[in-house]
Amino acid sequence: MYNTKAYAATSATSPQIALSWILAQKPWIVPIPGTTKLSCLEENIAAADIELTQDELQSIDEALAQIPVSGDRYPEELEKRTGL
Repeated sequence: MYNTKAYAATSATSPQIALSWILAQKPWIVPIPGTTKLSCLEENIAAADIELTQDELQSIDEALAQIPVSGDRYPEELEKRTGL
């Protein structure tokens, strides 16, 4: 599991941390989370106001690096369509 110590000082939720991390990756990345509940929409919007520190971003990146990735991204037929 990931180290949550870096986030102990904040009241941000896990989804907000995830969205904030995505927003910090590249300025042109725009996450589009889906929801059917107004409360979740408001929670997601509030993530735009969270700025993770470099230490927090590094902690998340280190935790992600420990997760093994397995399997294909797409089934073989769809992979052919991507041109990759």
